[in-house]
Amino acid sequence: MGTCGAKVTLRRQGMFDNATINHLRDLRLSAMAEGFKYQQDKTGMSSLSFEERFGMLVEAEWLNRKNKRTERLVRLAGFRFPAAVQDIDYGSKNGISKADILRLSLGAYIKKAQNVFFCGPTGVGKTYLACALGRAACVQGFKVMYTRLGDFFRCTFATHAHGQTHFSDKCAHVPLLILDDWGLTTFSLEQTSELSDLFERRYGRAATIISGQVPFTSWHELFPDPTHADSILDRIVHNAHAYNITGESVRKTLGNRSLESPD
Repeated sequence: MGTCGAKVTLRRQGMFDNATINHLRDLRLSAMAEGFKYQQDKTGMSSLSFEERFGMLVEAEWLNRKNKRTERLVRLAGFRFPAAVQDIDYGSKNGISKADILRLSLGAYIKKAQNVFFCGPTGVGKTYLACALGRAACVQGFKVMYTRLGDFFRCTFATHAHGQTHFSDKCAHVPLLILDDWGLTTFSLEQTSELSDLFERRYGRAATIISGQVPFTSWHELFPDPTHADSILDRIVHNAHAYNITGESVRKTLGNRSLESPD
């Protein structure tokens, strides 16, 4: 083939490649489109088989969509901290180990509709642990919702006052619900009734992470009525992974490091 023929072939090939990229973008396969463009520009790709190159494109699109789904789930969860399992500091914690967290991060407790309790004094990192497990759940494709218990009551009562149940329904059905700041005060009868309804609807169907300062062995004292306390705790305690965490305050440790560092 002469020089002119080769140029025409390359021009046609380039037009075909551009059309393919545009079609992939129209189909909302943006990662595949970028991957295909990369393969055209990258030397040495011709040595790979069609199956290998196509597999790389599919992998890129799958990973891109998985990351976007994870980002969306994390955003909707409303975590208090941008926590991650790999960033947890276990050096100052007693009562829980790296093996415990890694096992929980696999998500079996969510599939089994079990609960997780993180109890301990202020500052030991309970909320961070809860948010880290929540993010791990998002990576696995589970819908997660984080709320401080005070906010849960405020939103629930506010929507009920307007004859609406969408907030309580969302809390009841989300696969993983994180209730933070449990037991800051004792519960009123109205709050007890709301918790009773919540856990009755979630029992055997969804997982809950509860984080608070009061040891779970003392939760019975938080409720005004022993009968209601028995009913609620029977639904959340017996299928739970409970951890009483002790150690130095993370905030105190960070504050000391800041003071020790040079200006």
